[in-house]
Amino acid sequence: MAWHEELLVGFDLETTGTDPRQARIVTAAVTEVKAGEPVRHRKWLADPGVPIPAETTAIHGVSTEQAHAEGRPAPEVVAEVADALRGYWAAQVPVVVYNAPFDLTLLDEELARYALPRLSAAAGRTGPVIDPLVIDRALDRYRRGKRTLEAACTVYGVVLDGAHEAGADALAAVRVARALALRFPEAGQADLWELQSRQREWYAVWAEDFQGWLRRKGSPDAVVDPSWPLKAAQAAV
Repeated sequence: MAWHEELLVGFDLETTGTDPRQARIVTAAVTEVKAGEPVRHRKWLADPGVPIPAETTAIHGVSTEQAHAEGRPAPEVVAEVADALRGYWAAQVPVVVYNAPFDLTLLDEELARYALPRLSAAAGRTGPVIDPLVIDRALDRYRRGKRTLEAACTVYGVVLDGAHEAGADALAAVRVARALALRFPEAGQADLWELQSRQREWYAVWAEDFQGWLRRKGSPDAVVDPSWPLKAAQAAV
């Protein structure tokens, strides 16, 4: 049976910012999906311990005050989320993450922040991961327009109710992954670990192309990290 016909798990974070090395987790969601329908959902609200910028609250709807009053301590949330993902990977269940290097790197940095075992300490065992953004960019390379989750939902006929709510985004990412698998047999019929390797290669090619574009556009020192599904841990300074 093809991977997209089996149990899939959607994973998404809503955070305090856009830098995965610095931002903190505000909400997290893990959604088990079978045949495109959710069968189990877990969600977390964390007190990130830092102010949530107003412009970020405007996106995901969680304020500093709400997170402080209703959220659980960040170290507890971070540990539970990481344990959930590790459990699925140990069982060979694919975790679907739209733009995996952002969410997984951010989680990895949070683990380091609280002196918890890092994902990057076992990067070779981080997976299987399905990243619909990587697959979409590689297999529909010349399509114009944005590559956001919302845009992908429009292209692949997925209804996204409540964008930027972690649970809604996690479910939508899984449904986009299934649509991609049906449209592109080279992804849908691939062995999971073969697809893992292909995604790593596709992401590296995209990163090289994007880095070249940035340099041609006036940023000669631009560097785009080719690592996938999470960025390598940075050495302590």
